[in-house]
Amino acid sequence: MQRLSGLDASFLYLETPSQVMNVAAVVVIDPESIPGGYSFSSLRIEMDRRVRGLPMLRRKLADSLTNVDHPVWVEDDDFNIERHVHRIAIPAPGGMEEMSQICGHLVAQVLDRKKPLWDMWVLEEMADGKVALVLRMHHACVDGATVAEILGELATSTPEPPALAPDRVQESAGGASRSDMAVGGAVNYFLQRPIAALKLIPKTLPVPFEWIKRARSGDGMPAPFLAPRTRFNAPLTPRRSLAFAQLPLSDVKRVKDHFGVKVNDVVLAMAGGALRDYLEAHGELPEEPLVGLVPVSVRGTEENDLIVEGTNKVSGMFTRLPTSVADPVERIRVAGKYSEQAKGHHQGIDANILRAYAEFAPGNTLGSLMRLYTDRRLSGMHPPVFNAIISNVAGPDRPMYMLGGRVEAVYPMGPIFHGLGLNITVMSVDGKLNVGLLTCPDLAADLWDLVHGFGTQLEELVAAVDADLDKEEQADEDSGE
Repeated sequence: MQRLSGLDASFLYLETPSQVMNVAAVVVIDPESIPGGYSFSSLRIEMDRRVRGLPMLRRKLADSLTNVDHPVWVEDDDFNIERHVHRIAIPAPGGMEEMSQICGHLVAQVLDRKKPLWDMWVLEEMADGKVALVLRMHHACVDGATVAEILGELATSTPEPPALAPDRVQESAGGASRSDMAVGGAVNYFLQRPIAALKLIPKTLPVPFEWIKRARSGDGMPAPFLAPRTRFNAPLTPRRSLAFAQLPLSDVKRVKDHFGVKVNDVVLAMAGGALRDYLEAHGELPEEPLVGLVPVSVRGTEENDLIVEGTNKVSGMFTRLPTSVADPVERIRVAGKYSEQAKGHHQGIDANILRAYAEFAPGNTLGSLMRLYTDRRLSGMHPPVFNAIISNVAGPDRPMYMLGGRVEAVYPMGPIFHGLGLNITVMSVDGKLNVGLLTCPDLAADLWDLVHGFGTQLEELVAAVDADLDKEEQADEDSGE
């Protein structure tokens, strides 16, 4: 058995019917490249074969009343692919908006905890003959990097099915008896956890004081609970809506190189500009900058004995978004400045502090508090922690084939939370920047207007680059005369 880390388990405890902790990836494929042609049954058979080499997709949760610690993973000895891979037809006319409506309905559904926490829905009848694969996984078993790894295992450089690694086929989470869970859980909870607390608290006590000091000086990450309120910072309902856009990665890189910033800075500038235009059109633009939470992978960082090995290895960086800046050129410069300030502050904090404190997540108590928080709609009664989650995932810059089908787009996305109802995820794959937005339609019914703003923002930045180059060329010609 493999015990969940505190951070992994927290996503179980935080889940409610209106706050579903699913991570999803919508992969649009061209089925014409599938060897032997496309059929749902053959695709499901191939997925069944691939899962044999993906031990993470074969494990399920186990727990008992006598276990005082977090649940454990065990091998699902009764695994059946038919419980995980399904198909559905997209309503006519089969465009992106119809596809997104189906995806929104699927993402809103809670996964069955009695079986491995994932499933795949094959969406057929798209107008252009494409097929969309919606892979849903619980956040307890994946983070952004893990999703990329799983997609990397399923997506190959050629359409032909790859051979499976024998060691991965043999790998197993094992089993667990009630006594094993109870004894191991008691040792962790009553002996190791108090010792870890005594070591952790003195080390991290200065962090909030230093954070407040830097936030007040404007030379660091903004402090939580100081973000301006927007329509996205309200209690959720169980409904979800998605919207997608695809942009040329070459244009993003042109902007990056010209202004001397990072790709992530361009993404933050586009997000800031799109949110500015959207909120301004609704007469709801705050004067102060919005605040984004940028997930940061901590894989490869130094870990101490307070950290329990788990799947989720992430931290979060708070950064201001340039929503208060009207000029697109100035906006990208400000986005770079805000990002550098946040990075400098974040690097001075223990990368694994979130994972360490998550070990003390109080299980059933946290779940009860979350339900109370949900039922009383308390997220609308305090200042927002931040305004939006913004993730940037770098995928392979080459053609990929998912279960034999040529990958046309990949739109990954994470969950939203009460009071934090907007998730923006971008992923670069094969020369394209794929943008996926997730919200609750009861907060914003016109999400497509917001996602279209990303294309508008990139067009403005590219136009600014061209204008600068024209000025430089004209200056060179004038000097040559």
